[in-house]
Amino acid sequence: MALSLTVNGEKRTLEVDGDTPLLWVIRDELGLKGTKFGCGAGLCGACTVHLDGQPVRSCSTPVDLASGKSVTTIEGLASRGDLHPLQKAWVEHGVPQCGYCQSGQIMSAAYLLKHNPAAEREDIVAALSGNLCRCGTYSKIIAAVESVASGESVDREGA
Repeated sequence: MALSLTVNGEKRTLEVDGDTPLLWVIRDELGLKGTKFGCGAGLCGACTVHLDGQPVRSCSTPVDLASGKSVTTIEGLASRGDLHPLQKAWVEHGVPQCGYCQSGQIMSAAYLLKHNPAAEREDIVAALSGNLCRCGTYSKIIAAVESVASGESVDREGA
C-alpha cells in the first residue's frame, strides 16, 4: 500500500502495509535510528515522536494513521545543523547514560515547552511521567528541561 507522509519536513511516499507500526517505518524504511524500540506496547515512551505536533508512541501507532500527516523525530528537532535547546541541555547536564530513553524524553519535553515555555518542575514531572528511564537519571532529565524552561543554560529558540 502506498502511503505519503512528511517526515522531518520531507514528503515521503512509501510502499508499506498500513498496519506496520510507525516506529518500524521510521527506523527500517527511512533509516532514522534515533527513535528507539522499548516495550512495543506504548508504555515506556522510548519511541515517542510528534504526529502533527502531538506526541505519540510510534511502536503502537499504525503507519496508516500517519498517512498525509507530519511526523517529527528526534533527528527533526535540530534545525540548520544546530542542536535543539533540549539536546544542548542534555549534554550540559550530563543526562545520557545508556541513551535508550533519551529521544522519547526529549520529544515529550519539546512538546511541553512548545506549549508551556516557562514550565515549572511540577509541569515537567507530569509531562515526562509516561517516559521511563532504565538508568534512573530522572533528576538530571528534569534539571535539563528546567534549564531550558528558565532560560538558564541554553538559548530557548526552537523550544
